Amino acid sequence: MAHMKKFQDITMSKSMRGMCKEEDYAFLGSTRRTQRPPMPEEPDPPESERKDRREERVRRRQERERQEQERQRELEESKKEKEQQWRTHIAELASTQEQALQDRLARLRRFREFQRKVLVEELGLEPESNCEAVDLLLTRM
Repeated sequence: MAHMKKFQDITMSKSMRGMCKEEDYAFLGSTRRTQRPPMPEEPDPPESERKDRREERVRRRQERERQEQERQRELEESKKEKEQQWRTHIAELASTQEQALQDRLARLRRFREFQRKVLVEELGLEPESNCEAVDLLLTRM
């Protein structure tokens, strides 16, 4: 055994050497079983057959490239569509918030007018008069 001579100088326990031998024999045994007997040489295929195979490979490669491009295009379209949906959603949300703010502002203005009207009546002033005292009271409230 050549490997025994080669690795003889490596210090190793006896049990370790035994394990290595077992692994070596197991490996050698498995490689012998898996080796195929040599096949008789096949003659080279004719030129037309090689050309057909080459053309088939080229055709399959082009088909894969075309499918990949189609997939990329679909992904881009999907991405653009989702982006457009997001923009639409944001625009609707902003519009809704703007409308809610406008409604709130209108309610506040009506309430302020109501407060002004009540204060003018309580103070006994004329409704058309522009009294600074009423404005000052409203500001403090």
